[in-house]
Amino acid sequence: MTSGLLTDLYELTMAASYLRRGMTGPATFSLFVRRLPPDRGFLLACGLEDCLSFLEDYRFSQDDLSYLEEQQRFDASTLRALEELRFTGDVWAVPEGRVVFAGEPLLEVTAPITEAQLVETALLNHITFNTTIATKAARCVRAAGGAQVIDFAFRRTQGIDAGMAVARASHIAGFSGTSNAEAARRYGIPAVGTMAHSYIEAFQDEEAAFTAFGTDFPDRTTLLVDTYDTLDGVRTAIRTARRAGLGPLAGVRLDSGDLYELSVQSRRLLDEAGMTEARIVASGGLDEYRIAELTAAGAPIDIYGVGTKMGVSADAPHLDSAYKLVAFEDRPVMKLSTGKATAPCAKQVYRGPDGDIVALRDEPAPPGTQPLLVPAMRAGRRTSPAEPLDTARERCAADLAALPDAFTRLRSPETGTVRLSEALERTRDRLRRELLARTAAEGALPPQ
Repeated sequence: MTSGLLTDLYELTMAASYLRRGMTGPATFSLFVRRLPPDRGFLLACGLEDCLSFLEDYRFSQDDLSYLEEQQRFDASTLRALEELRFTGDVWAVPEGRVVFAGEPLLEVTAPITEAQLVETALLNHITFNTTIATKAARCVRAAGGAQVIDFAFRRTQGIDAGMAVARASHIAGFSGTSNAEAARRYGIPAVGTMAHSYIEAFQDEEAAFTAFGTDFPDRTTLLVDTYDTLDGVRTAIRTARRAGLGPLAGVRLDSGDLYELSVQSRRLLDEAGMTEARIVASGGLDEYRIAELTAAGAPIDIYGVGTKMGVSADAPHLDSAYKLVAFEDRPVMKLSTGKATAPCAKQVYRGPDGDIVALRDEPAPPGTQPLLVPAMRAGRRTSPAEPLDTARERCAADLAALPDAFTRLRSPETGTVRLSEALERTRDRLRRELLARTAAEGALPPQ
């Protein structure tokens, strides 16, 4: 059961105030990213599945209500209303795996204002984190130039839940597997892994360790060769495979040192031994920038294991995301705050050859465009079952393949054009004039 307390305190106090005043009208909130982080030309939408699961199960438990009564002094009528509260609204969202840009909604919620307000924090958390990680992972995949990339991040993600989300988001973005066994089981992702240096050190020498592992797991003989001396480790792995009758090596893993030079020398040794099918796995502090350098240099690396820097999106660990009220009781609303102004009304995004158009929800699609937001929930229930992860993964691959190279550059990329439709611009400009006139009138000093 989802705890109703998974929110910021001010959401609860605002909700209590709405309830006391009988403010139950429909409100639309829009979730979007104001601006892209440095060196990002696009984002990869992710986290919708977590949002829908959260909304379907949303409620306040008796423990939640007791806390609000005893510690926050909420009154009895508010507590009764919260006890009965469930999410009954609609959600329009960009499907997971689609490329998106700043200034366009990734998700919009329309629900009674108390419901729509209370779920803000969790929805922002799910979309912001998952989108951040999926985008970082997609950059690693692009940098690898066709080599496989696998998730090694679990031990360094910022929490267990984050580790699960990272495995899922990176798989959508194109990673071929994860070291996280529980994520592999839960999401149907291939589980991958070799061994740790501690395994090698636990034996008398490398050959004893390699022999034991190859005997126990003959179908997964990718051996970690850099515990002592990397190239000697490769020679020992080849010799062990031959002496122990283990058959050809599945591969060797390099986890330190000059990965380019070591991969070249390892490839030479393996090929000379007739083990041309053995793959070279590289890991150790990798991110898209280092992978791109190795790819450009022609390093014969078949698989990259990427951990910490992807799992925390080290160079861009957050997004400037927002969840803002854009309509209440059929009345368009907007902010005029400097640097944080919003556009009013429920919206749709249409993608065409000349860029994206943010339009009013009920506007017809401009010729040659396709809508990005789709109905994901109606009246608090999903419009369709949870989709297979491979569907989002295929959608992601198609969107990334369609991006101009200038958008995917790792440094100083260009980004997509996002503009407002004429109808939305007119609505925004009219409402701005009305709001400025009203605030000017309210701020006028009375005559002396």
